[in-house]
Amino acid sequence: MPKVTIYTTPICPYCVRAKALLKKKGVDFDEIDVFMDCDGRSAMQEKAGGCHSVPQIFIGDRHVGGCDDLYELERAGELDPLLAG
Repeated sequence: MPKVTIYTTPICPYCVRAKALLKKKGVDFDEIDVFMDCDGRSAMQEKAGGCHSVPQIFIGDRHVGGCDDLYELERAGELDPLLAG
């Protein structure tokens, strides 16, 4: 399984929803809280092509996008193969 990284903030309902889907699928992920971390947020924006909203989700080297993008992959049947690597 490729490494999954999710950039979040504590007060973000979309972050909670995205993490819930990953947990439901049994996925271990690295969570990076960028709420008060300017360097972390800058790194997130650089990796995500300028996106500044959270969550920003990465599966392996692929930038998935945000919560809605993650759920769209799930609806399309593309998330499990992506997580399988």
